[in-house]
Amino acid sequence: MRLIIDSHLDLSWNALSWNRDLTQSIASVRQAEAEMTDDDARGHGTVTLPELRRAGVAVCCGTLLCRAKQHVRPTRKIDVDVATQDIACATARGQLAYYRLLAERNEITFITDRKQLQTHIARWKERRDEHHPLPVGLILAMEGADPITTPDQAEQWWADGLRTVGLAHYGKSHYAVGTGDNGPLTPGGIQLLKEFSRLGMILDATHCSDLSFHHALDVFAGPVMASHNNCRALVPGDRQFSDEQIKRLIERNAVIGVAFDAWMLQPNFVIGQTHGSAVPLSAVADHIDHICQLAGNTHHVAFGTDLDGGFGTEQSPDGLETIADLQKCEGILAERGYSDGDIDRIFHGNWLQFFLRALP
Repeated sequence: MRLIIDSHLDLSWNALSWNRDLTQSIASVRQAEAEMTDDDARGHGTVTLPELRRAGVAVCCGTLLCRAKQHVRPTRKIDVDVATQDIACATARGQLAYYRLLAERNEITFITDRKQLQTHIARWKERRDEHHPLPVGLILAMEGADPITTPDQAEQWWADGLRTVGLAHYGKSHYAVGTGDNGPLTPGGIQLLKEFSRLGMILDATHCSDLSFHHALDVFAGPVMASHNNCRALVPGDRQFSDEQIKRLIERNAVIGVAFDAWMLQPNFVIGQTHGSAVPLSAVADHIDHICQLAGNTHHVAFGTDLDGGFGTEQSPDGLETIADLQKCEGILAERGYSDGDIDRIFHGNWLQFFLRALP
């Protein structure tokens, strides 16, 4: 089994908003949701902590997720919008509190610097035994920066362990414009990036609209990543990156995590109508191939699955019943001519090298 680093999992949102006990087995979580009808993903989850260990996921970026949109009126607990940045901040702090509880129980371990990362990876390589399970390493990430109430507050979040931040999610945030809209950074967004530069925070370009993406890369000189993004050349739409955007990221020595959400993998997928089984798992390799061709090597692409990011097996590619099925990608890549070293880089090596450069 190959070691994996996954750059995007909404673990705390799944626990607190979906009411999922992530310390339990996948079967237990699915059974608990068997009669629930508030979302198509109920009963179809793919990620728990035992399943991450079974998958060989040694490290993941675990998110804090909440948006501040005063005009939105959420109707379900699982919705991510709240009225103000103060509420978003408090919500994200609650999500952080959940991660801290998991850390106290040795389910996860926070990774905030390169030495901790090196030590953790060495432990996983030396001792992986389901009878003596190791904690999953967690790099704290924020998807959409609204919980940072002011640019000055970024320093407190850094002290709390936050290491990577995306400026927006869907629509306008207080700092940038995200998927489904377009526009540049706000003045506050520019100031926030100045704070990120001072602190050493990693910028996650995922979800930035085209104008915000280019604006952010123009004004920010620090480390850049893309935690969960696919290729617009293969699946049209502003949620994917254009070749121009991918090339800019490659020039910045970034890594792009390929997402496993079926509508991002294959054109003409209609959420709520098309089933994930219509999309082969090999579609993931199509996006990996495309990024590798643009880069001329295998050093800039990895996994950023976004599994259970508001969907489950009904919207995951065929053959992926749980996150442990990431291991099936080894055979798919090998059939396409990827070497053993290439596959190791895509599974974990590229993210490992990126974070060893970018973390303090």
